[in-house]
Amino acid sequence: MRATVIHGPHDIRIEEAPDPVVRKPTDAVVRVVSACICGSDLWAYRGVASRTAGQRIGHEFLGMVEAVGSEVRDLRPGDFVVAPFVWSDGTCDYCREGLQTSCPQGGFWGEVGSDGGQGEAVRVPFADGTLVKLPKETADEEKLLPSLLALSDVMSTGHHAAVAARVRPGATVAVVGDGAVGLCGVLAAQRLGAGRIIALGRHEQRTAIARSFGATDVVAERGEAAIEAVRELTCGQGAHAVLEAVGTEESMRTAISIARDGGAVGYVGVPHGGSAGVDISQLFDRNVTLAGGVAPARAYIPELLPDVLSGAINPGLVFDRTVDLDGVPDGYRAMDDRTALKIRIAF
Repeated sequence: MRATVIHGPHDIRIEEAPDPVVRKPTDAVVRVVSACICGSDLWAYRGVASRTAGQRIGHEFLGMVEAVGSEVRDLRPGDFVVAPFVWSDGTCDYCREGLQTSCPQGGFWGEVGSDGGQGEAVRVPFADGTLVKLPKETADEEKLLPSLLALSDVMSTGHHAAVAARVRPGATVAVVGDGAVGLCGVLAAQRLGAGRIIALGRHEQRTAIARSFGATDVVAERGEAAIEAVRELTCGQGAHAVLEAVGTEESMRTAISIARDGGAVGYVGVPHGGSAGVDISQLFDRNVTLAGGVAPARAYIPELLPDVLSGAINPGLVFDRTVDLDGVPDGYRAMDDRTALKIRIAF
C-alpha cells in the first residue's frame, strides 16, 4: 500500500508502506475512502513540531472496515466508519466521562509506530472504542463525504471551543482564527443559538465561508486594532464567548482581551507561542473563564452526526480543494502558502 510520510521540513513524500494487519484482538483494519490535511499538520511540515524522518502523517479519515480482531463486537467488515483524530479504548474512566483524549491507552494517528491517516489503509487500535459507524449508504454520497470527514477533527474541535466558551442562545460570540477550525467554530456557535457572531479574519474567501456559517460581523484587524474593533461592535463590553483557534501568543491575548467581563474563552488552537499570552491578573480581575484543550472528538461525533446527515450543518464547505494521494505534497504546499484552506484527499 502507499502512504504519506514526512522526512523533514517541507519534505512530504508518497511511499510504499506495509499493509496493515490485525495485531491485537481489539484491532480493525480500515481501507481509507477519504482523508485530509490539517492545519496542525503544517507545524510538522514547517519544522516547528519535530517528526522522525519517514514517519507516517495525517489524523483524519473515513473508510470501510476490512478486517476485525476476535474481540471487536460492534463492527464488521464492510462497515463505513469515521475515525476521530485520537484512538481510545472506550472503557477507562476518562472515556466513560467523555474525555477520550486522556485515555491512558489512547494515542494520535501518525505517532512513531502507528499508522497515519493519509494512506490507503490504517490499523485502528481499540476499534470499538474509537470508530463511529456511519450509515453505509453515505459512502456513495460524494456531496456528503466532506462534512462527514470534518467530524473527525475540525468540526468537533470547533464545537469543543464553543462548548468550552459556554456559547448559549442569544450570546455574542467572537471567533479568533479563520482557518478550518475557526470557521467550524462559527458554525458551532450558530448551531448552539448564538445571537451575534463576530469572525476575526482578513482572507475574503474564508470570511465569506464564515458569513455562510452564521457570522454577522467580520473584523479584519489584528492585535490592538482588533480588540478595539470588537469592543466598538459590542458597546465596549466584549463578547460573552470567545473561541480561540490559532494557538499563538497574540491570538490568546486578543481572545482574552475581547471577552466580556464574566465571559469565557474556549481555546483549541494548538499552542505554539508559550503561555505569555495568558494574563492571569486580567482573567482574575474581570472574572473571565479560560477553558478548552484537545477536543474529545469521539464524544462529539454522535451528537453532531445527525445534523450533518440532515443537512442542518455543512462543515464540509471548509474543503476548497480535492486531490488524490499523489497530489498530497502539492496540497501541503498550497495550505502552507495559504492558496488553499483545507485539502481533502480522495482515494
